[in-house]
Amino acid sequence: MFKFRNLAAFTYAILLYGFIFLPVVVLVLFSFQESRVPIPPFNGPSLKWYHAFLSDGRVVEALYNSIAVALLSSLVSVILGFLAAYSLARHNIRYSGIIQGLLTAPLTVSYLIIAMGLLITFNTLGIPKSLFTIGIGHVVINLPLCFAIIYSQMGAHQANIERAARDLGANEWQVMGLISVPMLWPALFAAFFLSVTFSWDEFIIAFMVSRFDVTLPVEIWSMLRTGLNPKTNAVGSFVFLVSVVFIFLLDFILFRKIKN
Repeated sequence: MFKFRNLAAFTYAILLYGFIFLPVVVLVLFSFQESRVPIPPFNGPSLKWYHAFLSDGRVVEALYNSIAVALLSSLVSVILGFLAAYSLARHNIRYSGIIQGLLTAPLTVSYLIIAMGLLITFNTLGIPKSLFTIGIGHVVINLPLCFAIIYSQMGAHQANIERAARDLGANEWQVMGLISVPMLWPALFAAFFLSVTFSWDEFIIAFMVSRFDVTLPVEIWSMLRTGLNPKTNAVGSFVFLVSVVFIFLLDFILFRKIKN
């Protein structure tokens, strides 16, 4: 009976992960297709479609845009999230529960609703669509996540060390920069990498608040309108690879913290 249950659980796991990862495997496999049609039989392997997408000026420009937006918006999200978490965790602020609820509220809202709200706001204020508006949108969706991660790691033992630093003459900025930030670096880096991952492949907000300067997911969508081809598969595989790298970095940071 025990062996049967183990076999059933193993079979279920294989089917589940196969259902999840089979499309990704097919995408990556046919990105190495030699012919122009990404259908069986597989002809390859070949790197010509990766060379083709890296030689495409529009795709490369969108790639640089995605990197810039992801890094800068994530950095801003982490800084604002840390300042908000530090203020609410270390100071007695009236209606702090309401403020926390407002900060985390975007986590419960669909990206489509957020994108529509941002689009209406930018049009009302006369702010033109650009990479800047995309960055603002990504800060809106990443700031609550950064705040939640950092706030959850601000324990009482850290507060005692910070209090001791103040007793020794450190001002508030020295306490934050020399005490709080080093103690919270795993949470800060985890929040940053997770924000980069979400921003890197975010499409809805980037599509609705951009115009001429687009990110890589929006450029991929434009390419898909002309049909599937191995070049599109190569771009998609590249985006997936970058996301996986950031996830592994995040796991490494978190597991290293637990081990220590």
